[in-house]
Amino acid sequence: MPLSCGLEQLTVIRHGQSMANVLFAEAEPDAGVRELAESGDARVPLSPLGRRQAQATGEWLAALGPDDRPHLVLCSPYSRALQTWEGITSVLREPPPPMLVDERLRDREMGTLELLTPSAVRARAPQEAERRARVGEWFYRPPGGESLADVTVRLRDLLVELRDAAAGRRVLMVAHDAVVAAVRHALAGLGSPAPDLLPVPNASISRWAGGNGRLWLVEYGSTAHHSPVQGLSDGS
Repeated sequence: MPLSCGLEQLTVIRHGQSMANVLFAEAEPDAGVRELAESGDARVPLSPLGRRQAQATGEWLAALGPDDRPHLVLCSPYSRALQTWEGITSVLREPPPPMLVDERLRDREMGTLELLTPSAVRARAPQEAERRARVGEWFYRPPGGESLADVTVRLRDLLVELRDAAAGRRVLMVAHDAVVAAVRHALAGLGSPAPDLLPVPNASISRWAGGNGRLWLVEYGSTAHHSPVQGLSDGS
């Protein structure tokens, strides 16, 4: 039974490529990630590619017709999401819609494993790596952190609040891959099984259309607005 949510449209954009995304993709990234960890996951910035991706997403938004443009933007408080919204607005030709920061759109909290690569987790906490594999990614909760099921609970709370606060409006969110997956699961509603973890590329667009008090998935993790000529693909 899908979640009741009377928005006209919901769009969720994952942030552009971050410096942590770059380092995690390298063969031996642990040292560089440790440098990022000193300031914390919430302050990880976009990479140069991520900034270009944000601007390309802004061009997509600028090209929308008046019947598709968002009335309201909600953004994660994390630096990479805020910088993505800044990049989007930098190319808009009209004043952007109002933006609110909501902490429920923050990335999945990884607790003691924050900004540890898989190789670092296997080296420092092999029992956690084994438990993660045994429990499965959706339900695994790292020490002091959240499972994706936990993220879904806080996103469901936000969607229920939007049902009343933004009924009949078009809402855009700028957040993280965990948020996109959690929104998808929350909107599926009562009795829905944990979804397969489909890839959510950087600066991708996921959209739901509203009707009869429900939201229906239109596209998920789309990067059609990325131009190969501009080299905007990060391989994720």
